[in-house]
Amino acid sequence: MIALLAVSSLRRHIGDYVYDLAWVYAIVIIAYVVTTLFFSLGLRIPYNRWSDAILSFLRDLSEPYLRLFRRILPSFGGLDLSPMLAIILLLLVGTLARHAISG
Repeated sequence: MIALLAVSSLRRHIGDYVYDLAWVYAIVIIAYVVTTLFFSLGLRIPYNRWSDAILSFLRDLSEPYLRLFRRILPSFGGLDLSPMLAIILLLLVGTLARHAISG
């Protein structure tokens, strides 16, 4: 009986971990979109190492996932809807994975 409760608790914790990991990745995508917006408006100090490091880090994490959605969605002028669709799908899959793992 105790082993069954331990396995159930472990599955719940793993499910919560997967869900939280999806949320962290969604926050990284949001941070990438916001920093790209600010830097494109000219709020970036030219040749600054820390701002370049932050943008490079966020780009390296976000672009491979966002590129999948940019291939599917057409461009709407200057409006890029791929991050919004990517975040919605990511959180939906995170929620489904959480419920599938938790049981």
